[in-house]
Amino acid sequence: MKTIAVNIVTPDGPVYDSEVSMVIGVTATGEMGVLPGHIPTVAPLGIGAIRLKKDNSTELVAVNGGFLEIRPEKVTILAQSAELATDIDLPRAQEAARRAEARLQANKDEVDFKRAELALKRAMNRINVYEGNI
Repeated sequence: MKTIAVNIVTPDGPVYDSEVSMVIGVTATGEMGVLPGHIPTVAPLGIGAIRLKKDNSTELVAVNGGFLEIRPEKVTILAQSAELATDIDLPRAQEAARRAEARLQANKDEVDFKRAELALKRAMNRINVYEGNI
């Protein structure tokens, strides 16, 4: 089976580096699947999960924005932040979701509302990736 190299990098350093058979990511316009030999592409990433198909398993990575750069032999994901499902601290993510929901209820002004909404989306993404609910 053909594979494609995948590197996931954040400002804090590398998060993932391996060969996979398929990459599925959430771009700004929807999900995008990448197989070996894909045409060169660059796409902005949204808050969502990256699914990495390898052998008969799927590894999940929570990403919070960034870019997906595709070349025929390699995929590079430059993310603002990224966490492997196995590295996510579930109680911390749940607490972040609770804090964001409380800020949404307060609804003081539009800026705070937007920030709380994004914080909630990031927290829910981490929880869903941890639980495998994508």
